[in-house]
Amino acid sequence: MANFSKSTVPQFSVEVYQNEYLPEGDREVNAIVTVTSTGGGTTGRRSLTGAPAATALPGQGPNAAVVIMVDCSGSMDYPPTKMRNARDATSAAIDTLRDGVAFAVVAGTHVAKEVYPGNGALAVADAATRAEAKNALRRLSAGGGTAIGTWLGLADRLLASADVSIRHGILLTDGRNEHETPEDLKAALDACAGRFTCDARGVGTDWVVKEVTGIASAMLGTADIVADPAGLAADFTEMMENAMGKEVADVALRLWTPVGVEIKFVKQVAPTVEELTERRTQANTRAGDYPTGSWGDESRDYHVCVQVPEAGVGQEMLAARVSLILPAADGTSQVLSQGLVRAVWTDDMVASTSINPQVAHYTGQAELAQVIQQGLEARKSGDFDGATAKLGRAVQLAADSGNADTAKLLSKVVDVVDAATGTVRLKAKVADADEMTLETRSTKTVRVKK
Repeated sequence: MANFSKSTVPQFSVEVYQNEYLPEGDREVNAIVTVTSTGGGTTGRRSLTGAPAATALPGQGPNAAVVIMVDCSGSMDYPPTKMRNARDATSAAIDTLRDGVAFAVVAGTHVAKEVYPGNGALAVADAATRAEAKNALRRLSAGGGTAIGTWLGLADRLLASADVSIRHGILLTDGRNEHETPEDLKAALDACAGRFTCDARGVGTDWVVKEVTGIASAMLGTADIVADPAGLAADFTEMMENAMGKEVADVALRLWTPVGVEIKFVKQVAPTVEELTERRTQANTRAGDYPTGSWGDESRDYHVCVQVPEAGVGQEMLAARVSLILPAADGTSQVLSQGLVRAVWTDDMVASTSINPQVAHYTGQAELAQVIQQGLEARKSGDFDGATAKLGRAVQLAADSGNADTAKLLSKVVDVVDAATGTVRLKAKVADADEMTLETRSTKTVRVKK
C-alpha cells in the first residue's frame, strides 16, 4: 500500500480473486482485481448547512480544473424550459466548485464559444467568480447546430492552460452530432483522450446513446440520460461533487506477464463494464499500461484473462503481476500497490473445476451488458424473436446476480413471465426514454454478493 505526503491523497490497495488451480492441459487463467483507494477525504463532503463544501481541505491546493460544456443548439429551445434547466444546472455545478479550482463555461453549437471567463483563460473559483459565472449564464441562448468535437477541442485548450493534475469536463447535449462527421468526433476524442476525463449527459430523448456513451468511454468518464430536463440541476450537482472528490489523476493498471503468456483481455467490470484491452500502451518489454483515469475514495473491479503455456501436474507459475502505477512528469513512475495472478496445475478435479465466485459473477455481468445491447439492436431492426431471446437472457442474468436496478429497467421494455428461466414477452409500446435509459445504463454492474 502506498504512502503519500499529503493526508488528503488516497492510498491504494490491490486484491486478487481467482481459482489458481488448473487441470492438466488447461491454459486460461482468470482473475478479478479489486482496486481500492481510501483517505482522499473529499467525496460527498457537505457543509453543516447541507450545502456542498466549497473550500479545500487543509493542505490541499487548487489541484483541479473543470470545463462545463453546455449544448446551446437550436433544439435546446424546444421546449424553452430545457435551456432554462440547463442554465440552472450549470449554476448548481458552479456552486459546487471548491475554492481554488480553475474553471470555465463553454457554449456548444456547430462551433464552441467561451461563456466565462473568456479570452482563453480559466477563472479561479471563489465567491466573486462564482457569482460572475452565474451572471454570465444569462448569455446562454439556443441557436445553431451541433459539433461536439469542437466543444471538446476548446475544453482541451482551456484545461491545458492550467498547472493542475486533475482535469475534467462535463458535457451536456440534447441532440445528434449532425454538424461534423463521425470521423471528426473520433479525431477529437483521440486528441483529448488521456488529457482530461469527461462525464457526458444526454437530456431529453432526441440524442444518440452510442454517441454519448462513446464520448464518456473514450474520456474515462460516466454517461447517463436525464430524460426530464427538470432533473439536470441535481445530476450536475452530483457530477461536480464526484469531480471534486478526485485526488489522483492518470493512474494506470500495469500488467506484467512472463515470456509465453498471452493477454486475452483486460476490462473494468465494476462499477461499469469498460473494455480496456485495446487501450494498452507498452511500458517495457514485458509490461503494458491500461488507463484508469482519476481516483478519489472509491473501489473498482477489473477482469484480467491470460493464456499461459501448457504445463504438467504439480507445476506452478506466476501468470501475471498487476500494479497500480502513478507516472511522474520526469518520466519515472511510482508503484502504488500490486497483486499477483498465479497458475497451479493439479489432478484434483474438485480444486480445478471450482469457479471463483467473483470471476463467475462478473462474467455474468459482462454478458448482461452485452445481451441488453444486442437485444435492443434486434428490437430496433425488427428481429423480435432475437430481441425476446436476448432480453430474456438479460432478465435471467439480472435476477441471478441481484442487479435490481437493471431488472427494473428491463421490466419497462419486456413483460417478465419467469425471471428464473428468462421467459419474457416484448412490450408492444415502449417509451423512448425507457429504452434509452436501459441502453445507456446497460453497462452498470453490481458488486459480487458477500
